[in-house]
This record gives sequence, C-alpha cells and structure tokens, in this order.
Amino acid sequence: MLDFTFHNPAKILFGQKQLEKLGSEIKKYSNRILMVYGGGSIKRNGLYDEVVSILNQDEIFFVELPGVESNPRIDTVREGIRLCREHNLEFILAVGGGSTIDCSKAIAAGFYYENDPWDFFERKARVTNALPIGTILTISATGSEMNVNTVISNTDTLEKKGIGSPKLIPKFSILNPVYTYTVPKNHTAAGVVDTMCHIFEQYFSPTPDTYLQDRMGEAILKTCIEYGPIAVNDPENYAARANLMWASTLALNGLLSTGKLTDWATHMIEHEVSAIHDTTHGIGLSILAPHWMEYVLDDTTVDKLSMYAENVWGITGEDKFEVARQGIAKTAEFFTKSLGLVGSLREMGVKEENLPRIAEQATANGPLGRFKKLEREDVLQILQKAF
Repeated sequence: MLDFTFHNPAKILFGQKQLEKLGSEIKKYSNRILMVYGGGSIKRNGLYDEVVSILNQDEIFFVELPGVESNPRIDTVREGIRLCREHNLEFILAVGGGSTIDCSKAIAAGFYYENDPWDFFERKARVTNALPIGTILTISATGSEMNVNTVISNTDTLEKKGIGSPKLIPKFSILNPVYTYTVPKNHTAAGVVDTMCHIFEQYFSPTPDTYLQDRMGEAILKTCIEYGPIAVNDPENYAARANLMWASTLALNGLLSTGKLTDWATHMIEHEVSAIHDTTHGIGLSILAPHWMEYVLDDTTVDKLSMYAENVWGITGEDKFEVARQGIAKTAEFFTKSLGLVGSLREMGVKEENLPRIAEQATANGPLGRFKKLEREDVLQILQKAF
C-alpha cells in the first residue's frame, strides 16, 4: 500500500425527509443561487415544485439554468457562468444526476476565471477558486455528489474531458432514493454499470497489499449485482434504490483509491466514444469493460482478475486463467442479460469508421492505464473487438 492523504468534507443527507433541510443548508453560504437541472424530469415527478417551494419559503433568490445535456456541454457551462455573474449569484444548486452536477461544478470553477472555462479541461489553467455548490441527487451513477470530478463535452472539437479539484467537492448532497424511482430502465442499468466500472478502475491495480480497499470494492460490486436487476424490474423498490444510491456514492468518493495506483483506461476510451457519438456513458462502459478485461489478461494480471471472479462471482478452479475468463464472461452476461443492455458498439450506434479516431484521441496524451498499459493500437484492438 502506498502513502496517502484522504480528506472528503462533503456532507451527505441521506433519506426520505432530508429535503426539508435544503434551505438551512443553502443559507450557510448565500441566499442568491443558480438552480441547475436537466431535461425536465424533476418537473414531471414533482421534485421541482418541492424545491421551488422551499426556496421561496426561505426567501432564497434563484435563477434557473434548465436543459443540461446527458453529456454536459461547455456551451451550457458558459451560459451558467454568465447567469451567475449577471445576477450576482453566490451558490449553485444542482438538481439531477451526474451530468447536472458536473455542469454545476464547471460553472463554479469558471465563475472566478477570466478566460474560457474550456482552458481547465485543456490543462491551460488550474482551478484556484470556485463557487460553493450543493446537490439533490436523482440518478445513482457517477458519484459526482461526493467527489472532486467533473467531465464536460465540447461539441465543436468532439472532445470529452475531465478535471478534478478539491474546490469542486459539493458542500452538501441530499440523497433520497425515492427520487430515483422514475429513472428509466436503461438509465438505471447504465448507472449500475457506471458504479461497477468505477470500482473496476480502482480495483484492477498493480499496487499490492490493498486488502481492505479490495474487499470494500467487492462489497459494492456485489451490492450492484444483487440490487441492479431488482431496480431495473421493480423501480419503486426502496431497498434496491437505497443500496444502489449509497453504493454509487461510495464507489467514487476517493476512499477506494487510497494507497494505490488506479487504471481508468476504460473510462478514457469511453469518453471519446461518447464525445463523438453523444451516447450514454454507462452503456458504453458495459460494452468496453469486459473486452478490456479480456485484452489485458496475461501472466501479470491473472491473479487479480481471477480473484475478482472468485470473490465477486463465486467462480473457483485450479486454472486461474480459466477462472478469470469465466468471471469476465459472467460480467458481460450480467450487463446484457440481467440489466438488458446492448452488447456491442455497433448496436449502440457507434460508426466503425470512427474507431481509429477514438483510439487516437484516447491516447493523445500517452498510453492509458496502470494495471496494463495500452498504446493506440491496443485501444484500437479493444474497440474492434467491442464493435
């Protein structure tokens, strides 16, 4: 295990009666806010009216930024920054899933920056200050409600890039599993995959002696396997929604990456897939992750891949390679049969002629991964197998 410092100050308000604390939490920071949300689902399920009622009751002035895209765009970030400056807003409330929260984080970072916020994502500038943000989570997936990360797309350059800064950790996040009842089946399934792949990126590591982190990761994976299909088929099952919501938060709040090198190759590849095709992140991951596992399986990785198969899927045997392969097959089967997702990039709408470009963009800054390094040709082969 490597040396590490862990600090996560996000306040989590979990449960069905936590929204009543919204006004008091916001007023610790300001009474002038930007309210950010997505495509209107919060208006259909009544959450919008609840939030607006609380804001009005607590005399909190708010300006709305609706319509955040599923792959949030830098143009929307720029508009949010403009609104905050024009109306002297001092706090951002994100009501939605990871896309809405990521957009809010980028707005928060850009507020104090004089130039274009895309500079952060091109590593031309660092986040040195940010507006405080709070979140009301409506989709279990990204973990953005309790971490440093934001991922934004640029439709002009067809790029999708992420940054991280402690300045972007939400001050508080309200997690009510009931708010996820109306999430469509495919988005629920994609969220389960995203959570599992966050674990994969941290679990499959070359760092030895991370027993505790590995066992915690396996517990979250088994939670997803247990409750993912239940939530897909019985969307108002509170136990399933609650366990998945907390699992997705814990999967990427920094705890499981302590003391180890992490990989993130699959995420970097998928970012380029969805940057070019505007596809759903979790569905892309469900296709790519098993093919990545198959591709990196060799003498240096078989111990961890077979451990995953045994501890998560209960597969045993004397041949570690065979155990690992069965675990990989079970993973792919879970994504397609248990969660009902498509099994190839072609089915997802990816164009074959774009595969070389995806590989090129994914490796533009050098090889991917730490569990197993991937060059451009390696990435292209994974994409071709996944197609």
